[in-house]
Amino acid sequence: MIRETDHTLMLLLDGVAHAARGEVVSVADVLAEFGDRAVTPFILLVSLLLVSPLSGVPGVPTICAVIIVVLAAQALLGRGTLWLPEWVKRRSMSAARVRKAVSWMRKPCAFLDRHSRARLRFLTQGLMRWVTLLICVIFPLSWPPLEMLPFFSSFGGLVIALLSFGLFTRDGIYVLVGYLIVGLSVTATVIALI
Repeated sequence: MIRETDHTLMLLLDGVAHAARGEVVSVADVLAEFGDRAVTPFILLVSLLLVSPLSGVPGVPTICAVIIVVLAAQALLGRGTLWLPEWVKRRSMSAARVRKAVSWMRKPCAFLDRHSRARLRFLTQGLMRWVTLLICVIFPLSWPPLEMLPFFSSFGGLVIALLSFGLFTRDGIYVLVGYLIVGLSVTATVIALI
């Protein structure tokens, strides 16, 4: 089980691999692995799944968007424990596919672990933490209707992963990069609509 002092991606991946040791893994299995107080790590984990090849599986981006929005909203409201609808917790997929995604993510996650430390902490606490969680609520709302666009959900997952990784590791550099990408995305969208 992930503790508040565990702040590495490799530990998150190990937890997912442990949850996926059978033939099928459900959201409830993964949630049980991390406990009901690990909001930020669970948002990070779900967003990382979207950066992996799992984002190409029909329905996965929509389920991930629902999970991220629900969890980030709970964190915004100061809820101490995680809650997900039963229909989301029952969602499952092949454990072999999840283990393959975990394997695919190990090298980039090890790189990020080596290059993260407490920096610009003001971006990870107080009002700025609230702003970051609000972005995590709003940004995924566009994923379900645009799920069929190639790489769209992977890009969104990357943004949420950067923001949540920054909160998780207390490294404001990642939060700042996430803000920059969100700003560029909003600017590009406004220009395209004009």
